[in-house]
Amino acid sequence: MPALACYVDPAVLPPGYVLAGEPSLPSPDPCPTNPTPTTAVSAALASAVPMNDAISSHWNPSLSASLYKVDGWGAPYFSVNSSGNVSIRPYGTDTQPHQEIDLLKVVKKASDPRSEGGLGLQLPLIVRLPDVLKNRLESLQSAFDLAVHSNGYESHYQGVYPVKCNQDRFVVEDIVKFGSGFRFGLEAGSKPELLLAMSCLCKGSPEALLVCNGFKDAEYISLALVARKLALNTVIVLEQEEEVDLVIDLSRRLAVRPVIGVRAKLRTKHSGHFGSTSGEKGKFGLTTTQILRVVKKLEHVGMLECLQLLHFHIGSQIPSTTLLADGVSEAAQIYCELVRLGACMQVIDIGGGLGIDYDGSKSGGSDISVSYSLEEYASAVVQAVKFVCDRKAVKHPMLCSESGRAIVSHHSVLIFEAVSATVAETPAMTSVGLQYLIEGLSEEAHADYRNLSAAAMRGEYETCLIYCDQLKQRCVEQFKEGSLGMEQLASVDGLCDLVSKLIGLSDPIRTYHVNLSVFTSIPDFWGIGQLFPIIPIHRLDQRPGVKGILSDLTCDSDGKIDKFIGGESSLPLHEMEGEGGVSGVGGKYYLGMFLGGAYEEALGGIHNLFGGPSVVRVSQSDGPHSFAVTRAVPGPSCGDVLRVMQHEPELMFETLKHRAEEFLHEDGIGNGMSHASLATGLARSFHNMPYLMLQSSSCGYYYCGDDSYNLATDPTAGEDEQWSFICA
Repeated sequence: MPALACYVDPAVLPPGYVLAGEPSLPSPDPCPTNPTPTTAVSAALASAVPMNDAISSHWNPSLSASLYKVDGWGAPYFSVNSSGNVSIRPYGTDTQPHQEIDLLKVVKKASDPRSEGGLGLQLPLIVRLPDVLKNRLESLQSAFDLAVHSNGYESHYQGVYPVKCNQDRFVVEDIVKFGSGFRFGLEAGSKPELLLAMSCLCKGSPEALLVCNGFKDAEYISLALVARKLALNTVIVLEQEEEVDLVIDLSRRLAVRPVIGVRAKLRTKHSGHFGSTSGEKGKFGLTTTQILRVVKKLEHVGMLECLQLLHFHIGSQIPSTTLLADGVSEAAQIYCELVRLGACMQVIDIGGGLGIDYDGSKSGGSDISVSYSLEEYASAVVQAVKFVCDRKAVKHPMLCSESGRAIVSHHSVLIFEAVSATVAETPAMTSVGLQYLIEGLSEEAHADYRNLSAAAMRGEYETCLIYCDQLKQRCVEQFKEGSLGMEQLASVDGLCDLVSKLIGLSDPIRTYHVNLSVFTSIPDFWGIGQLFPIIPIHRLDQRPGVKGILSDLTCDSDGKIDKFIGGESSLPLHEMEGEGGVSGVGGKYYLGMFLGGAYEEALGGIHNLFGGPSVVRVSQSDGPHSFAVTRAVPGPSCGDVLRVMQHEPELMFETLKHRAEEFLHEDGIGNGMSHASLATGLARSFHNMPYLMLQSSSCGYYYCGDDSYNLATDPTAGEDEQWSFICA
């Protein structure tokens, strides 16, 4: 880097240019009226290379796929197509080229106004992919079927879906429907989850398991026994020793012979956040001593044959098959001991833990990756159980798993839009501005400035930073005392930023403001630091020229995403463009968060009263765009989220309407609007989503087209719920 020369008016390059050197630091000494750049700066200017040309040449979608590791975490369901957009492969590896779905086209269909053939939904948006969900179920079943057949295992696999991962009605109903052919069931951990599981399984296979986990009271156990009376294949899993007394008592009262399971606290556990609920000190399950007491109690009342299932869980996101096999082997030993003690054991439920690869690294040493495939996972389970049971001469049990994360994570994509991006601009320093600054400096600050200039001339850049910090601090103190103006303080900031830029220490990372709430839609990132792949869903045929972090709409400093897969503290992004800009989408810049189908919707809150996203359900079809939207639901309105917090939107509106009648004239003269038009606008605000409305057409208190209004309300609501006055 050339020495910082004496030059008052530093050259300000056009945006998008990279220099071999940089303009120089102003001198505190009087300078010529028409200053001339130094030789080094002149050479730097002559060698300027347009950044846009440099970054655009030789770039293609394959390079973007590699940059964002799409082929790692996205396979086999997501890829980058030749148009530079994210492509969905709904049937995984069996997807034909003509069946691929362009995600950008889905977003446009969902968000375009209805007058233009769209659905008029507001972002953020969840895109659900039932074809992917079906493929995940089939792939899991196939992996276990293959392991059972290839290892000579003498029973079968029969999974359940833990509804806590995503309780959405259509997700659960799809799983029951898609899994009916191979007896796939459900797992519930609370009374409302049990009710929805009972209802959904009425349409499922009669052999499908309904596994009842979680802490239980008399009502929970009674519901589970009623489910058994309704011919649902229900198993009550004891999480606490005292639950067995309730089961014995209530089963006698209801005249139901229960099927009972016990959850064992294994010694085996894995480290990291997701293993914290396992091991001897885990939150759930019975110790060896407690299991023995349960066995004796059941034997004493003549119900030992009701004990048929052993359940355990060594933690979510099990990183390796070595750890998995260790835990399964320990559980199989307990299973065989229960058989020896006289229990009529039938099933080993290995719980959850089947992980997914969030970052594509195939690493066994990370909370966000796993080092195995579905087939390797299933094989490790089957081999471990078979080995122990064969050694103990025990009949092979039916195998069950509660693999929620692995089933639903891939099936949905969260789409959100970048609203704006901060750009760090270093203001040009003119001789007049410099002189004005110097005249206002205290003696100590003036000395710092002289030392700064001298250090710059000597090329001592670390010393420059020291004097910059001192100068800025002295000026801040002067400003607080009232002896330095705001313009001078801004000039000092600009001068120090310029020095940092010349030395190469300025922060190149921009903040992209996104129309999203992290707390509502990505709570695991905020709560436990869980990372998800986030990438632009279009413009991937262009090289991203900047690095950015994402800042959400909430009034909270935690409402940002500044950690990304691969250990990165920033995300490669493209320059924001204005209206009529990029790729035929009006300059909009869409980002997608992938693999978030499990837990995020269930855990999301309403911080700042931001509700959930809009939702579309998209299936592959033979139409012109390879997809059909089979369901579309707008996100919760402002009124909806207010109602959650016990407010009454209708009464709130009436209060504001009466206030308008009191303070505004009917004709609106002198007020800009009448109380009637104000009331209409207020009503509309209650019906709209809490997120930013980024449509180009005006929609406010003065004017709002009928189409815009209709899209903001629930088309299924009754006339009374629509607040009919809005159309007056």
